[in-house]
Amino acid sequence: MKILARLFLLIALALGAIASPAMAGDTDPLFINLTTDDQHRANMGISFGKNQMERGHPLTIFLNDKGVLIGAKANAAKYADHQKTLTDLIVRGASVLICPMCMKHYGVTEGDLVPGVRVGNPDLTGAALFRDNTKTLTW
Repeated sequence: MKILARLFLLIALALGAIASPAMAGDTDPLFINLTTDDQHRANMGISFGKNQMERGHPLTIFLNDKGVLIGAKANAAKYADHQKTLTDLIVRGASVLICPMCMKHYGVTEGDLVPGVRVGNPDLTGAALFRDNTKTLTW
């Protein structure tokens, strides 16, 4: 029994030594699912995305659940800094999508969206989420 256990251990160590570690590539896309309307948490998610975009990672921020409130101009007083950063990111090439079902639930209209924020749909959101090598985070 000891010999068999040692054999399995040796095989596992050998396979571990030759297997390549899972690492993020220098330009892997980042998809941030922003579900919060908490100012600090939202700022953390947006800032993290901004920092990674500056490092060469294509960025998509998906405003989902209460996160849709951040994308509404009606909430500009509460989310002025967030909206400015989102606008700057959009200008620099980031994609900011917003959940249409959540918009309806929270009373956000398409005409009230921060310029450049696009209403998501299965094709648009799915294309960003399932792009090869995409990494995802949620706040």
